[in-house]
Amino acid sequence: MTKFLGVATDEPTVASLSFTEAPADKVTSIYRINVTLSPAQVAANTTAEQTFTVAGVRVGDVVYVSKPTAQAGLGIVNVRASASNQIAVTFSNNTGTPITPTASEVYQVGGIR
Repeated sequence: MTKFLGVATDEPTVASLSFTEAPADKVTSIYRINVTLSPAQVAANTTAEQTFTVAGVRVGDVVYVSKPTAQAGLGIVNVRASASNQIAVTFSNNTGTPITPTASEVYQVGGIR
């Protein structure tokens, strides 16, 4: 990261990060939120977007999600901040039968603002 502008400290909080290369964006927040989700069934051979409440997420954030367990044929192919305090996760079912993602799992939602 030769074009990073900042000061390294032992403090756990950073006010912001700035980058000198185009587009010279400024990162003002990096976060991780644990949230319990129970997604609905995903039909066979399809993708389906589902929305979930996640306090603190804002439209425009770069968002990622981590499902704590693997399920054969089920994937997460996209995640986005669809509204304030809401994410939209697109699940993919690559099998010939419906898959219901495991209920009440604690997903990790991370984001950059």
